[in-house]
Amino acid sequence: MKTSTMVLLTTAVVPLTVSLVFANPATLPKHPGYPMGKAVDPVMGQSLANDPGQANAKNKEALTNAAIFDDSRSKQNLLFNKNDERLLEKPGAGLLPKVQGPNIIIEPPVKEGTRVTAAPE
Repeated sequence: MKTSTMVLLTTAVVPLTVSLVFANPATLPKHPGYPMGKAVDPVMGQSLANDPGQANAKNKEALTNAAIFDDSRSKQNLLFNKNDERLLEKPGAGLLPKVQGPNIIIEPPVKEGTRVTAAPE
């Protein structure tokens, strides 16, 4: 039991550790950020900033760029539907839309329920 737990733990932890070690900050999207100037690691000589050389973020510009960053991928693209050509008005959920052509009325399947007297016997 302990051996299988150790094997499962190792197979879960090792790939996570390897992915963190080989993470490449160059693959991050370019955006205005918080520049750290020329702060350099004294041992390795690498830059300490996640985005060195980027301009300082401006509030309105940063919000606008963040809002439109993923629009091309997350935008909904629906196929053309020929049935939508007849639509005049979509009133909302639970209501039938108004269309060109015959006015179709769907009546409830039951007009009146059976009546039961409430007098106990």
